[in-house]
Amino acid sequence: MNLLEIDAGMIDWSRAQFALTAIYHWLFVPLTLGLALVMGIMETIYYRTGKEFWKQTAKFWQKLFGVNFAMGVATGLILEFEFGTNWSNYSWFVGDIFGAPLAIEGIVAFFMESTFVAVMFFGWKKVSKGFHLTATWLTGLGATISAWWILVANSWMQHPVGQEFNPETVRNEMVSFSDVALSPVAIDKFIHTVLSAWVLGAIFVAGVSAWYLLKKRHLNFARSSLKISAIVGFASSLLIAVSGDHSAYTVAQTQPMKLAAMEALYDGGNDQGLTIVAAVNPFAQPDYANEKEPGMKIAIPNLLSFLATHDFHGFVPGVNDIIRGYTKDDGTVELPLDEKIHRGQAAITALHNYRLGKQNGDETVMREEGAILKENMAYFGYGYIKDADQIVPYIPVCFYAFRIMVGGGCLFILLFALILFYLRKGKDILRPRWLLHAAFWCIPLAYIVSECGWLVAEFGRQPWTIQDMLPTWVGVSDLQSSSVVTTFFLFLILFTTLLIVEFNILRKQIKKGPDLGEE
Repeated sequence: MNLLEIDAGMIDWSRAQFALTAIYHWLFVPLTLGLALVMGIMETIYYRTGKEFWKQTAKFWQKLFGVNFAMGVATGLILEFEFGTNWSNYSWFVGDIFGAPLAIEGIVAFFMESTFVAVMFFGWKKVSKGFHLTATWLTGLGATISAWWILVANSWMQHPVGQEFNPETVRNEMVSFSDVALSPVAIDKFIHTVLSAWVLGAIFVAGVSAWYLLKKRHLNFARSSLKISAIVGFASSLLIAVSGDHSAYTVAQTQPMKLAAMEALYDGGNDQGLTIVAAVNPFAQPDYANEKEPGMKIAIPNLLSFLATHDFHGFVPGVNDIIRGYTKDDGTVELPLDEKIHRGQAAITALHNYRLGKQNGDETVMREEGAILKENMAYFGYGYIKDADQIVPYIPVCFYAFRIMVGGGCLFILLFALILFYLRKGKDILRPRWLLHAAFWCIPLAYIVSECGWLVAEFGRQPWTIQDMLPTWVGVSDLQSSSVVTTFFLFLILFTTLLIVEFNILRKQIKKGPDLGEE
């Protein structure tokens, strides 16, 4: 592909359109996963007790689940089509690998949740209680499995494994499905993402229940829903803190530049502290080459070293260390950027010569150039890098999004703990109205925290569509940016309309309340 033929605006607009679709899509997905767990627990209580109250409680939350589920499907389908329309070079280069988990997600998981969601909504009077309960749990399980395969695909982009480059086809081909599907990055990302969705779902249920309590409506329903959501949310929040610790270690091992951007760590070293707050300019990329560290920095001593290496005295590289090259604690050497660029260019040149040798039927050239290509293929993507600035993510977004995510998670642990405290015997949850207001206003905060998690994950790996293998400007389709500009604004209008429609439907359903008869 001749990069000079690519419309420069096509790169930015394709990234903007994909980001737009992903952000809107993620507004719907976590609530789907979170409500699936909560309503499954509620229907299980109905199955075991036979109380009509729990049936109507489960049905109410299932209505809200259904509205959100439909919106998530609409945005998710568009997201997958964009790989073929806007990122055709990426799809050609790694489609054999990336397409496999997405195909499984569509054939197995999506089919599963779509099938059982119909039984869940329309089968109350048509199937037995046990079968309906099974359908409810399988709907949630299908959504969770769907998330698994999508996150496998995303994690492979963050840490490509289980593939081998074929110079004959100029494609990466899968050589180990288990390596792709069970990558440590994929497992960490799945656990962390699903737990975060459970927290958001619990916050949503708690916030809506708090609103009923503030309005003194459906008090028994609200207390019961609040209790279940607080238990789910508190347990999930604690577990997500544990999974976050392991995720930090994985990121440090596989994407050290992302960790450096998250911490605004310019010059690393041993005994690194975890930054709590620092004066990082939110509107400009810092001069990391000349700044020793951000001003007004408050950090917990040695904690970053422990999170990144499981050693309080471990070495953590900063942005400049990664650019200059460094030696890891285990003695292995990380090459400087200049050497990676040199090897990447050697790989690109070898691929070109290999293709020429194939055209001319020269097996000697093919064998020699193939050996050079294989030796340097790990640095293939660096052959398109021109300077160090291109491999450094936008530090302010990574830095502040990470702190919003962590700070919000700590706040949610406190919120759920207080709710459980006041719900215990002898405590009146109606009395501390500030807590109910806090629970309600945590709903939008939970969405902000959730989106910040994805901002860290995706901004932190820039400029790579595939880590170390393919920069964003090499993966785009050879189209005119005007076509993407048009669809960008069409999608913006469509997704915003869908969001407004969902918000209004949810608001009306919540104002109407559950059909409980006389409580």
